[in-house]
Amino acid sequence: MAILDVVTTENKKAGTVDLSATVFEAKVKPDLFHAEVRRQLAARRRGTHSTKNRAAVSGGGAKPWRQKGTGRARQGTTRAVQWAGGGAAFGPVPRSYEYKLSKKVRRAALRGALSHRLEEGAITVVDLLELGEFKTKRLVEILRGLGIDEGGVLIVIDAEDRFVERSARNLPRVGVLRVAGLNVYDVLHHQKLLVTKAGLDAIESRLADADGEASA
Repeated sequence: MAILDVVTTENKKAGTVDLSATVFEAKVKPDLFHAEVRRQLAARRRGTHSTKNRAAVSGGGAKPWRQKGTGRARQGTTRAVQWAGGGAAFGPVPRSYEYKLSKKVRRAALRGALSHRLEEGAITVVDLLELGEFKTKRLVEILRGLGIDEGGVLIVIDAEDRFVERSARNLPRVGVLRVAGLNVYDVLHHQKLLVTKAGLDAIESRLADADGEASA
């Protein structure tokens, strides 16, 4: 079982925490990362692309010339796909790109992503992260004091905190997620994780039961 130091926002040791082996010592499987990230990105696609087929293009009600005797190929409408301005053949239509993976696979991928970050020493646990006001400068000072201001940082909190969430909004490489929204893409996209003690407890509660029904 891995043990991490718990620090304050001033980077002073405030204790230690035992990490769940099920969550933070899972087998790292890149193929699961690939499957889950593809699923997430596919679900984000709007799928609003559209073209008109020959039935949707206006005009072309009359034959361009008579059927026989002209020496030219017979044509029924100028809206056919071979005509300039005609409809598109097999063009894209609005659709959803979303598809599903099993809960078991999604949970295993998230455990693997967290375990990977732990192996890299990229997880910092803070006892409390309370700003008390909308202050981006204060959040930058905290990250700098903890030594994690370089590169991307994902801040994980247990519940809604509008001060933290809005204070991080203008920081280009800093993201904030509640535990309920923690996902593989964001864990892998950010180089480091800053997790509150309450957030860590919530992560383990969500993922520690290998046979649970909670979605990843």
